[in-house]
Amino acid sequence: MKNKILDLIKSSASNENDYKSLVSIFNLYDQLQYATNIKQMAEDIFSWLNKEFNVDNLTFSLFDINKNYKEKIYEKGEEFFLDDELSHFFIINTHTSLNATVSFCATSKVQFKMIEAKYDTIEAAFFQISPIIQSGILKKNFIESSSLDSVTNVYNRNYLIENLTTHLRLSNNTQSEIYFLMIGIDHFKAVIDEFDYDIGDKVLIELAKIIHSNVNEFDMVGRLNGDEFLVSILNNASEYQAEELAKKIISDFAEVSILIDEEKNQILKKTICIGFEVYRLNSDITITECIKNADIALYEAKNKGRSQLFKFGDLSAEDTIDLF
Repeated sequence: MKNKILDLIKSSASNENDYKSLVSIFNLYDQLQYATNIKQMAEDIFSWLNKEFNVDNLTFSLFDINKNYKEKIYEKGEEFFLDDELSHFFIINTHTSLNATVSFCATSKVQFKMIEAKYDTIEAAFFQISPIIQSGILKKNFIESSSLDSVTNVYNRNYLIENLTTHLRLSNNTQSEIYFLMIGIDHFKAVIDEFDYDIGDKVLIELAKIIHSNVNEFDMVGRLNGDEFLVSILNNASEYQAEELAKKIISDFAEVSILIDEEKNQILKKTICIGFEVYRLNSDITITECIKNADIALYEAKNKGRSQLFKFGDLSAEDTIDLF
């Protein structure tokens, strides 16, 4: 690809079209330098392809060579498949374990041939911007390493609390209530004792998947410690809706079968309990106190058996709250 950008530079002196292509590539390069994250870079790449080649759909992904894992960062337009005869696929080599892939699909054979004729220009552009994409990936990895739990890929405790505090400061009273679901796995220690930490991690990962499949993009999910997860419902749901969501997470996880030994066809099924608390804006209670209340509610839920939901507001004098 290096030769292609050099060839384009050489030919631009005498070829007006090549000169315009070169200007376009460097405009993209300049634009990407203002992007603050990898998703914004993907959006800028789409805008460039749309402007220059009338591309109206795109999938931008990161592919981890070591883990053989692909993460979709950005999708635009109608769904398409790579085996479509009108599709195009490019790899942006970042010289790290994570390479970026860009794919899109022409809407007609005429457009496909037009893009094919400009293939070298697109490849030259992707070669030119690869250092910026590499920088974006490194920044993404740094942020995730400091903000995400290494096992479940949800927020860690510190980052979750920090984000919640920021959210409340910026909310400007647009939301009157936030609901906290403190989720804990029933008898999780028994999993570690009977099997090992790898199986325990599998249980945690499956629970994280179930939680994410039920919450929306505005809600926050974090792993606080051990087997405890905190869900912060920030989407203006009612208390009834938040309770129903908690019940669904409980029932969905109870249906999950975790493979222990493939040869023996051995599976593990676990259950969870949830403690429920309401945080009301402009109240005297702090976020930290509210989270502690949700934890107390979880303790009471576990005292009542498996797959239980308990609201801190329902705590009575008869309930045991001596946690320490």
